[in-house]
Amino acid sequence: MFSFDPYAPAVDADPFPFYKTLRDEHPCFWSKEANMWVLSRYADIVTALNDWQTFSSAKGNLMTELPNRAGATLGTTDPPRHDRLRGLVQHAFMRRNLMNLVEPIKQIARDTAAPLADLQQFDFIEDFSSKFTVRVLFAALGLPLGDETQVRDKAVLMVQSDPRTRAKGPEHIAAYNWMQEYASGVIAERRAHPKDDLISHFSQAEIDGDRLDEREVLLTTTTLIMAGIESLGGFMAMFALNMADYADARRQCVANPALLEDAVEESLRFNTSAQRFRRCLTRDHTLHGQTMREGDFVCLAYGSGNRDERQFPNPDVYDITRKPKGHLGFGGSVHACLGTTIARISVKAAMEAFHEVVPDYRRVQEQLPWMPSSTFRSPLRLELARV
Repeated sequence: MFSFDPYAPAVDADPFPFYKTLRDEHPCFWSKEANMWVLSRYADIVTALNDWQTFSSAKGNLMTELPNRAGATLGTTDPPRHDRLRGLVQHAFMRRNLMNLVEPIKQIARDTAAPLADLQQFDFIEDFSSKFTVRVLFAALGLPLGDETQVRDKAVLMVQSDPRTRAKGPEHIAAYNWMQEYASGVIAERRAHPKDDLISHFSQAEIDGDRLDEREVLLTTTTLIMAGIESLGGFMAMFALNMADYADARRQCVANPALLEDAVEESLRFNTSAQRFRRCLTRDHTLHGQTMREGDFVCLAYGSGNRDERQFPNPDVYDITRKPKGHLGFGGSVHACLGTTIARISVKAAMEAFHEVVPDYRRVQEQLPWMPSSTFRSPLRLELARV
């Protein structure tokens, strides 16, 4: 009997054999371990993303949801409420022109990469990507300096889950509560003393007299911090892993940094950190001979859809010339990631600076320690050594 447990360490380590069995033999699969359906084919996932009337996000989009978050953030609302939230958040993003951050991000990348020049071996995450990610997020959101390490550690804990209980543990809930208190303090300070940063604009965003309420401001800010750190940091680690494992692609990118843009898109398809998100059915829905019932939760396995040969030829090959249009590395439809522009700018700048200091490297560990998360996938450490 085939089983698929998205909380299992074996799935964290290598989900792709499980995904292939799901796509080929069980495209609409009931996971008793997760207590939800799993959709694994690209076309089915895209259909579900577009049919938000049936596949609702209003009860939470994380595989193990944080308490009292659903219904107050972009990822946990459906239109028309989602459209209102997105409009107000985008309004704040537009006022803080992200292109103004390009040069500061490049400088952060150079400053963070410089100490690696003296190291023969290092942890890419601890020594580079986590430092870079936090500094970029703090610059973009206008967070006060001094709490970078603690904010990063809490954000990483928030997205984890306990593989034994298949739920958030006390340490994860405590990290979430800490982040809410931290965000609340920043919001209050920015309202009292506004600056030209995203949190100032976001907490005061208004369209035709409509503003976010206190819960929406707090939980969306908390989610932006969490997602900004984990999504960007996790993907940077996965991209470095791909570069380490595929030497030809790495050498091409080092020789011609313009190729990094295509390499990033292929990494988002091939090995995205955003693996699985959930929806809740608002009505009965039949697919592949299975009838899913109103109120059932459904896992949309983005990482599987990105490896579906029905959509992407030779999907298990990392090919930086592929240009994978429509990949699910940033989600899709109304819930496409709002931070795509800053993520692309940041990863390209970071890896360009990294390759200037460390142009040739290899992975040290054969077996990586993976973050225990049913939603995201990234290593906890990534030891690299110069070649």
